[in-house]
Amino acid sequence: MGTSITFKRPDGKEASGYLANAARGDAPCVVVIQEWWGLQDQIKGMCDRFALAGFDALAPDLYGGAVVPYHDTDAANRQMTSLNFMDATTQSVRGAVQYLARNGAKVGLTGFCMGGAVTIIGATKIPELTAGVVFYGIPPEAAAKPADVRIPLQAHFASKDDWCTPESVDTWEKAMQAAGKSLELHRYEADHGFANEQRMMVHDREAAELAWSRATSFFHKHLG
Repeated sequence: MGTSITFKRPDGKEASGYLANAARGDAPCVVVIQEWWGLQDQIKGMCDRFALAGFDALAPDLYGGAVVPYHDTDAANRQMTSLNFMDATTQSVRGAVQYLARNGAKVGLTGFCMGGAVTIIGATKIPELTAGVVFYGIPPEAAAKPADVRIPLQAHFASKDDWCTPESVDTWEKAMQAAGKSLELHRYEADHGFANEQRMMVHDREAAELAWSRATSFFHKHLG
């Protein structure tokens, strides 16, 4: 449904990504950030699904073409730990936001796992954003202080998550509340990665569909 494109980063360098357009010409827009597996077909499928829901959706390729097989967590960890998160967010992700916003559309940001953490960083660093939806990812506070969040956020977390643990989610939620930020947070009796239908060991269809309906409603509310 979508297509591969290139776009400019704020520093003038080129980045690549996968773009899926809605049927209407003046659609609101969403930037979709990959898990630590890279720009998998599943993430491209999320862009296609956003397009069917009425959004132009662009997933920037933060790994420069590298895609990690789902079984190889060691390789995924190496890719994620070698990523310069600040450069990825303020350059590649912001470039994608600016590309979608060029005709005046409102732009939201969403991401999964690693992409959830990038979404929160983007909420503090990318001025062109209007709203964000986080899926089971939290960055270190040094990378994105709750007090610096600029936009309304919706967040989805799993109760059986050993990466974004329930305790870390509670701590982040309290910090967001203490900073007076707009946060709508949902918890699910599911595993980390529950929205990825290609990973059957963790996918939870009921939780994934509920989170999807909440996310699209949230974006329609804030983006149009």
